[in-house]
Amino acid sequence: MSEPIGIEIKNLFKIFGARGRDFIDAINRGMTKQELNDQHRHVLGLRDINISIPAGEIQVVMGLSGSGKSTLIRHINRLIDPTAGEILIEGTDVVKMSPETLRAFRMRKTAMVFQKFGLLPHRTVIENVGYGLEIQGVDAAARNKTAMRWIERVGLLGFETKYPAQLSGGMQQRVGLARALANDAPILLMDEAYSALDPLIRYDMQTVLLDLQREVRKTIVFITHDLDEALRIGDRIALLRDGSVIQQGTGQDIVLNPADDYVANFVQHVDRGKVLRVGSVMEPLNGASLPEAVVRSDLSLAEALRDMMTRGIQNLGVHDPNGTPVGQLSMQRAIAVSAGA
Repeated sequence: MSEPIGIEIKNLFKIFGARGRDFIDAINRGMTKQELNDQHRHVLGLRDINISIPAGEIQVVMGLSGSGKSTLIRHINRLIDPTAGEILIEGTDVVKMSPETLRAFRMRKTAMVFQKFGLLPHRTVIENVGYGLEIQGVDAAARNKTAMRWIERVGLLGFETKYPAQLSGGMQQRVGLARALANDAPILLMDEAYSALDPLIRYDMQTVLLDLQREVRKTIVFITHDLDEALRIGDRIALLRDGSVIQQGTGQDIVLNPADDYVANFVQHVDRGKVLRVGSVMEPLNGASLPEAVVRSDLSLAEALRDMMTRGIQNLGVHDPNGTPVGQLSMQRAIAVSAGA
């Protein structure tokens, strides 16, 4: 299994139009997306994007339609060429790769899961899952063995001889995920992968992804417009608006400390008790003894509140995953934070 690798996106601009480079300075001086379009008939796709994605983590990029999130993900495997900037992977700038190097990079370092599934309708499930390995020149026996492993892992054992038209939307998306994983690429790009699915199936696919990620530890870039989805699966979130990153950090950071009113409006209806962890809202011990009842810092706030109510206690001690005391949480504090106070 391949080792995960990180991604560094530096000073990335995309201006759609024949003279995009001519307007970078104007954009840096404050020209808006609307002004660029009205005055010069060019479209601002991305404005000075800087994101560092650690190896083996899930980076969510979210925003409303037209914010630039799908444009951004397509730069990572250079389906779109940037106007300026760098995309560094293992120290190599994808932007400067030769056509031959880029083809090899796309084939072996990245895999993509699409919103519309992208399955070949004339091929069976096992043939779709093994397609990337076939392109790589892997012999039939080896690729079928690998494909069957991932078909089973995503819960489709027994459907390997079916065609896409014989499967539900959720099952087709499982095929797409299995195909991406079968290639064993260290980077997995998921562009609105679950947006076309019904809510219950979507939640199920999120669970499948999180379970698989604990096993395979890919570097995943996941595009979504759904905040609940972003908060559930993302190790880190970057929120885009009009081609710019307006805030990035953990889900805890964004919910507790929105950068502006736009972000605050995004997070105002979030169930904070489910999203926030005890470690992000606890208070220091300040020399006090650790309360007798103790919970881990990664427990959700809702679970901690339920624990206090069940036990009939007002305070919890908090320790980190290694058992080291790190703070305390009162019921008053827990209720206030859950309510957004």
